[in-house]
Amino acid sequence: MKINSAVKLGTVATFAAVLLAACGSSSTSSSSSKQTLNWMESSALPSMDSSTATDVVSGETMNNTGEGLLRIGKNSSIHPGVAKSYTKSKDGKTYTFNLRKSNWSNGDKVTAKDFVYAWQRTVNPKTASQYAYMYAQVKNANAIMNKKKPVSSLGIKAVGNYKVVVTLTQATSYFPSLVASPMFFPQNKSVVQKYGKKYATNAADNVYNGPFKLTYWTGTSDNWTMSKNTKYWNAKNVKLKKINFKTMKDPQTALSQYQSGKLDATYLSGQQPKNYKNSKQYVERKSASTFYIELNEKKDSMMKNKKARQALSLAINRKQFVNKVLADGSTTAKGLVSTGLASKNGTDFNTAAGVSSATSQDLTKAKKLWKEALKETGRSSYSFTLMADDTPAGKNIAEYVQSQWAKLGNIKVTNSNLPFKTRLSRSQNGQFDAVVSAWGADFPDPISFLSLFTSGNSYNNGNWSSKAYDKDVAAATGKDANNSSARWTDMVNAQKTLLNDQGIIPVYQQGKAQLVKSDVKGLIYFPTGANWDFSQAYIK
Repeated sequence: MKINSAVKLGTVATFAAVLLAACGSSSTSSSSSKQTLNWMESSALPSMDSSTATDVVSGETMNNTGEGLLRIGKNSSIHPGVAKSYTKSKDGKTYTFNLRKSNWSNGDKVTAKDFVYAWQRTVNPKTASQYAYMYAQVKNANAIMNKKKPVSSLGIKAVGNYKVVVTLTQATSYFPSLVASPMFFPQNKSVVQKYGKKYATNAADNVYNGPFKLTYWTGTSDNWTMSKNTKYWNAKNVKLKKINFKTMKDPQTALSQYQSGKLDATYLSGQQPKNYKNSKQYVERKSASTFYIELNEKKDSMMKNKKARQALSLAINRKQFVNKVLADGSTTAKGLVSTGLASKNGTDFNTAAGVSSATSQDLTKAKKLWKEALKETGRSSYSFTLMADDTPAGKNIAEYVQSQWAKLGNIKVTNSNLPFKTRLSRSQNGQFDAVVSAWGADFPDPISFLSLFTSGNSYNNGNWSSKAYDKDVAAATGKDANNSSARWTDMVNAQKTLLNDQGIIPVYQQGKAQLVKSDVKGLIYFPTGANWDFSQAYIK
């Protein structure tokens, strides 16, 4: 899932931050009697269409206003959702979900047909869903996406109103985690058709089947509000009545609002984590997300030169960046796949699939490779633009990388900091030279990362391509899908290919330093997917 870099990138501490730290902070929320939670977000909400949304802010909001067949809980565990139970065939290819009786926020029944419609809509080429590839394991999904079979042939069917039967092309161990993700949520066909192009572009032109419903969001507003959904099947156990989301791009402003009681939680950056590390309200959230730089190989021959890509990677001092700039629990990236996401026989994936030369600094070698790349592409120097978010945090990472690359010599880097939605759109449309990108795993499996950089994938913005990589990813999701040892080897080889060719430049794995008021209880955080579940939260 695409991530807004503003969440954790720091700014240099100000004298005011130190004063606030010294003064301490209010330990309780001012909203306990109203059961209202005031929550910080780092960017505005882009979309509420589960077929087309791609970013973490949308995912988080949809995860609390919607619900799939299953639901993700603590430590990425899987629990019943709209489906009260399910069975799996012996060969692992057929899942039967038995649905509970539940309703949409407008009173309509949530039925098996709502899942069939939503899934078919997502894989329909006309929808142009960037997440459609997540359906690859569902029977006929790939043929439908390639316009070789009708949408109606997708391997999902409704048996009456309360039974969904899904047929896969092969056994997929992580399939239950997939159907708990927002891109597999149901959709109310009559509502989608009623609002047409306006569907899910604001709070009113949508319906919700989750613990909360969106009651304020204009589609462009920086703030939005979720209220308890009384039609939710488990509404009696949802304690919060309202959640106010506030977009706070400046960490110092957010901290000030937290101190004054206008926010119940805030993310910290720059010197802030150091100032608050001993506070009882301080928490570090480990995230299964990796930040990396994509280089547009389609646009310019320089970025297609392997030595140039390697030089740009080797020039970056990642340890200095995470320790001195971020200082929020983030760690240097060991690969594309986040460390701690998966292991085999006690060995972490990145221990097996890491390539140190692709994620470490060696300025002497970097300068040598850069000089050779210039010569090989017929240049004496090279100028290009690095794109990132327009927040203080986004500017911070761009400026840091710019300063590192300047050490190569015969290079001019211009920073372009844009609003999150604009940066995301230009990335997807290939309108960049180099861009700071990020991905958070949607489910706890390396393939959630590795599938991104296959040839032609809609998230492969830099157009890097490798037949060996494609072959290994295809094997991991195809012929070796039910052979854990062979599948592990496929994925290890795929990441090594990506790193050895420097298809991307991994920078760091995200850590979130956060302050949370002591009377806020029941928050559920999980490192993968949409991160937050507020359905059990309350103000004590």
